[in-house]
Amino acid sequence: MNKIVLISLLFFLLGTVSLFAQAKEETVLVAKDTSKLEEIDPLRPAKAAFYSAILPGLGQAYNKKYWKIPLVYGAIGTSLYFYLDSNKKYNQYRDEYKRRLEGYSPESGDFDYLSDDRLIAGQKFYQRNRDLSALFVVGFYVLNIIDANVDAALMQFNVNERLSLRPEIYPSDVTLKPNVGLTFNYNF
Repeated sequence: MNKIVLISLLFFLLGTVSLFAQAKEETVLVAKDTSKLEEIDPLRPAKAAFYSAILPGLGQAYNKKYWKIPLVYGAIGTSLYFYLDSNKKYNQYRDEYKRRLEGYSPESGDFDYLSDDRLIAGQKFYQRNRDLSALFVVGFYVLNIIDANVDAALMQFNVNERLSLRPEIYPSDVTLKPNVGLTFNYNF
């Protein structure tokens, strides 16, 4: 008898809980306005390029692409290192060649085993490498500015669900063989 009372009480409590849970509230659905366009800042690419011209990597930080900053400094820094190293070696070869032209004999050092022709060839080699490294420093600096500008311009490019590009396989009208193509959809 005790079990029947307990089970009856349990069903009664569960039944009343479900009755109170059925209360309906009035909800108002508000549709999101998808036709509203986001503000476009026409000066954003110019600001990013300007910041990157002032300090390499600052334009990438302005665009919040922080992972590009080490790449910028790595490229410019490596080129600058090779420029300075080639310039130092060029000056060493040139100074030794000038010493020999003034009549000094090769002193026991790094260049005593080299002939005058080899010193001239070494000067030309390191001068060419120095000039090429300077070109790379300037090139990576300009590439840094261009990257910041293009990235800022593309951040404002509108890509949403209404624009899609997908591959599609459809049968040919004449031979009924499958054709492969691309479908470009734009929903208004």
